[in-house]
Amino acid sequence: MKRVVITGMGVISPIGNNIDTFWNNLKNGVCGIDFIKSIPTENLPVKIAAEVKDFNPADFGIDSSTVRRTDLFAQYALAAANQAMEDSKLKIENPERLGVYIGTGVGGIKTFVKETEKVITEGVQWVSPLFVPMMIANMAGGNVAIAHNAQGPCLPVVTACATGTNAIGEAYRAIQYGYADAIIAGGAEAAIEPVTIGGFANSKALTKNEDPKNASIPFDKNRNGFVLGEGAGVVILEEYEHAVKRNAKIYAEITGYGHTCDAHHLTAPKPDGSCASRAMKTALAEAGYNDNDLLYVNAHGTSTPLNDKSETLAIKLAVGEEQARKAYISSNKSMFGHMLGAAGAVELVATALTIDNGIVPPTIGLTEADPDCDLNYVPGKAVKADITIALSNSLGFGGHNASLTIRKLKIEKSK
Repeated sequence: MKRVVITGMGVISPIGNNIDTFWNNLKNGVCGIDFIKSIPTENLPVKIAAEVKDFNPADFGIDSSTVRRTDLFAQYALAAANQAMEDSKLKIENPERLGVYIGTGVGGIKTFVKETEKVITEGVQWVSPLFVPMMIANMAGGNVAIAHNAQGPCLPVVTACATGTNAIGEAYRAIQYGYADAIIAGGAEAAIEPVTIGGFANSKALTKNEDPKNASIPFDKNRNGFVLGEGAGVVILEEYEHAVKRNAKIYAEITGYGHTCDAHHLTAPKPDGSCASRAMKTALAEAGYNDNDLLYVNAHGTSTPLNDKSETLAIKLAVGEEQARKAYISSNKSMFGHMLGAAGAVELVATALTIDNGIVPPTIGLTEADPDCDLNYVPGKAVKADITIALSNSLGFGGHNASLTIRKLKIEKSK
């Protein structure tokens, strides 16, 4: 099978809308969670979120016509994809060999809300003819494919909070088996709306902590729910020999992918972590993980009581108690909340930067350890570590579990 590497990355996030800003804030533990400013919050049960700041589509080459006919989630995807393509300097001679795998958990909810209000207040005849193509979940991928003339495999994934990781994993498989030379892969989400906040809050998933800086505290004994985030993460996956021939910068090599289902509950993870651990084991085994590796785990780490405990158990099951205690583990969600369908993609970007730079970002807000979460979660401050293999986890509603492994790679001269 073909080898697959990351040659470009782009991000739109609550802590930065480009890779340099994102990475500097991530490694320095900057919190992107604050009081919601994009919508009125007077009647909302939760008034904090991790919003994208200072987003201007024109800054990323998105023209006003495209803005008018796309939902915000698709604009985030386009912005991240345009960054990633520019970063990679990728030129594909045959557009049939370039694919797009960009998913979303919720899709065009802002468009859905706006057009539904029209039906109620003005009548169905005033619904926009662009309602459907702006709302449906595949349109982030569709718009990116149009923008970059990507005529190869295009598969938008929808697996709730595991979406971004599954999208990148499935793109990895497609290149492995020779269906494309490169794929623009990731996830996007823009779901900060009263209806989504109400839904998540009423299902007791969101924290009601009113202090933004201490709201998302993964693995802490006082955690009580996640913080809703938004944004997009996109990576350019490329067949290794194709990348080497054009002297591309390689951030890391994707070396393994696993995914399973808990088949347990609509929203809660399986308490013993057994199914999530199988996804991790599969990804690690494919990557050739062994006890001599120094492992970093970018945890799903949502700051919910059930997730953080079961994920800790899953990590122990996947690598054994002794190796789990040697590993570095952190949750990026402590800084930028839970981006739902974009989470796994943005966290894979963070994981690639972690292994490329040899710096493990912290889990901020973790001050009182939960006895059930007893591993090294890098609390408070980043640490330097010569990581040899990294595992990025995403665990979604519906029991979806997805894990990716990456390794650092030095470019070898082609024969």
